[in-house]
Amino acid sequence: MRRTSLDTVPCPVARSLDVIGDWWSLLIVRDALLGRTRFGEFQKSLGLSRNILTQRLRALVVDGILDQVPASDGSAYQEYVLTPKGRDLFQVLVALRQWGIKHCFDGETCDSVLVDRAEGLPVKPLELHAADGRLLDAADTMLLDQTAA
Repeated sequence: MRRTSLDTVPCPVARSLDVIGDWWSLLIVRDALLGRTRFGEFQKSLGLSRNILTQRLRALVVDGILDQVPASDGSAYQEYVLTPKGRDLFQVLVALRQWGIKHCFDGETCDSVLVDRAEGLPVKPLELHAADGRLLDAADTMLLDQTAA
């Protein structure tokens, strides 16, 4: 079944999901943020079939999330590196990670912790702040239609 493209929908969430809404794509980006660059590294980490991994990597390159570059060791292999657009997904993945720890472990302990590399301390939960610094939640925000006159 072919999925419907959301690339022209006037909602930024829908357009974002059109690019990165499949779980394999986000897991590939997660692995790239962890330093994986080679097809075999992604395949070993994810346990994904070669054809599905090939499709997802190709789509991430087409969408400008990854670049395919010659291997850094000079071998004949290709590597996949995050573009600035791909690195901008870091906060999205941190938000998903923090949400998952809070809501998906039901008393279990997560076996990893995200820490500040310089200090070794756990990263604080992400927060949304108003321009004046106030902490915001969904009830404190609204969408304005910028096309309305």
